[in-house]
Formats: sequence, structure tokens, C-alpha cells
Amino acid sequence: MIIAIGSNKGGVGKSTITTNLAVSFQQRGMDVIVIEADPTVRTSSNWRDDRDEAGRPPVTVVRQSGNLRDILLDLDEKYDIVLVDLAGKDSKEARTTSVTADLLLIPCQPSQADVDTTLEMADLVEEYGDFNPRLKIALVLNRVSTNAWDPDEKYARETLGENFGQVLRTSIHERKAYKALLREGLTAVEGSDFKAKGEITSLTDDIEELYSDHA
Repeated sequence: MIIAIGSNKGGVGKSTITTNLAVSFQQRGMDVIVIEADPTVRTSSNWRDDRDEAGRPPVTVVRQSGNLRDILLDLDEKYDIVLVDLAGKDSKEARTTSVTADLLLIPCQPSQADVDTTLEMADLVEEYGDFNPRLKIALVLNRVSTNAWDPDEKYARETLGENFGQVLRTSIHERKAYKALLREGLTAVEGSDFKAKGEITSLTDDIEELYSDHA
């Protein structure tokens, strides 16, 4: 299964979600590869290097740019899960990934500004679907406030759901653990913050449900 993690905005947590999903799927016995498809950053690659230095179970991370279609089709034959960490903008990498991917996962922070920016993707996402009818689109709310009374999550979930259809039931909250573990080459499922671990486990479950539907 090819899973693209993309957005039209930088800084929404794409790489953090990508690396956490990579280890979560790997712990479930799947062969996983991460394609870092943003030529301007090395977040996933640096995480891999830190992980290797820490002596943790390795995760394959490869940097690729340009037309990814043939590369992804080849990797899809060799791996159970291919995660593509895209740049926060429309790009050649994003467009060529969209024609081959099974799932486009769009992280969005629940602020008004972030929701408005994500809504600008609606036409582009529709275009992706025209070229790849099997492509599933799902949004995941990221960096959600841990304050149960904060209204932003409810607003974002309703607004994005009306425009994109599928907002995954799991929200990823703003937790220090995610940043701290990323710096160490680790992920939430390997850390001691049980709430963060539960969120990534639940997010992986959500995606597996989509995967079973696809299969």
C-alpha cells in the first residue's frame, strides 16, 4: 500500500506522522519504507540517522525527487507499506505520487487559518481523484489542544468533513513527547507517554481499516 502524507502547507507535522506510522506498521510485522520527497528538508532522514546511532531497529528512509511514479510502483511490489513524506506545497513529487498512491493522508492543525488553507486543496484533491479513481483521501487532525473545552477540534472536524468527506476518528494532540522522541530517532509507540502511544496506535488502526477496504 502506498500512503502519501501531504499538505499545501509546511509545518503541519507530516514528517512526525510519517516516522511514527513507519515504526507502528513495522511493529505489526510489515515491511516498510519511507520516501522523503521534499528536496528542501531532511527531517525523516535525520530521524533515521539518529535512530541508527541510538541502536534502534532500522527503518529504511530514501530521498527521492522528481517523477516518483515508476519508483513507487516498483517499491509497492517489494514492501507492504510505502510512506511518502511530501513537501508542504503542490509539486511534481505530489502529483506523480497521487496517480499511484492508495491513500493520501492530509494532516491539518485545527486553527481557523490552517483549516482555511487546507480547504484550498479541495480542487487539487478532486483532480488527483480524476487521475487515480482508487485514491482514498483522509484527513487527520494534528497538534490538537489537550484542553477538552477547546472548540477548534469540533469546528475543524465538521468543516473538513463537509469538504473532504473523510476525517479519521483519531486526533493527534499537542504533546511534548512527539518532538522529544523525534529528536532521539524514536516514536511514540517506543516511548513512555501512554497517551501519545495510544494515539499513534489508534491512527494506525484507522489506516488499516481503510487498507482492508482497499484490499
